[in-house]
Amino acid sequence: MTATTAPVAHGDGHAHGGGHHHTSLGLDNRKIAIWTFIGSECMLFASLISTYLVYKGRSPAGPYPHETWTNPATGEVFKPILNIPVTSASTFVLLMSSLAMVLALAAVQNKHLPKRTFGEQILGSSKLWLWATCLLGIVFLGCQAYEFTSFVHEGLSIRTNLFGSSFFTLTGFHGAHVTAGVLWLFTLLAIDYKRGLQPKDALLVDIAALYWHFVDVVWIVIFTLIYLIK
Repeated sequence: MTATTAPVAHGDGHAHGGGHHHTSLGLDNRKIAIWTFIGSECMLFASLISTYLVYKGRSPAGPYPHETWTNPATGEVFKPILNIPVTSASTFVLLMSSLAMVLALAAVQNKHLPKRTFGEQILGSSKLWLWATCLLGIVFLGCQAYEFTSFVHEGLSIRTNLFGSSFFTLTGFHGAHVTAGVLWLFTLLAIDYKRGLQPKDALLVDIAALYWHFVDVVWIVIFTLIYLIK
């Protein structure tokens, strides 16, 4: 009678038949790392949002986000600077990108399942949904670039007043995070085209999805506080 032997762990932390790095909590250390990173980013955005709220309504000169302002020196009238319809559309686009990211992760996790119908082939295409997420993110960034440009043309820059400084800093940092997310997704697409993302790669996509959803949630908070609450 032979004794059953357990998989022998190597010095790099891998066991035979597995490639995961599990912590004492039973979670992969990469998952712990992304949650730690997101926690630090929450603190960053909390400080930026708090700064915006502290300076909200304290600008001695316009333009203002929701109120008309007349320059007493020149008599020039400045309309409320925020464009709610455009930003609402870009917010919807970013929310749809989160849905596409969910479908991309599901497609990778279920890559081994047979795709018999056209609908199953569409839902099972990780390339399609990663491309959709990237393109929707780029559309959001394009809307933000358009908004920034129009604000500058209307007389609001980062140096104009307290509102301009806090607004451009907060939304600019968020735009930088969206840009980083789009670049991250392009690296996943490159892997998918090179060798194909398989269920064993689901953790890589899941980590990227966590970051992307975090960016979306932060924007919902920013959109509510800046654009919707006067």
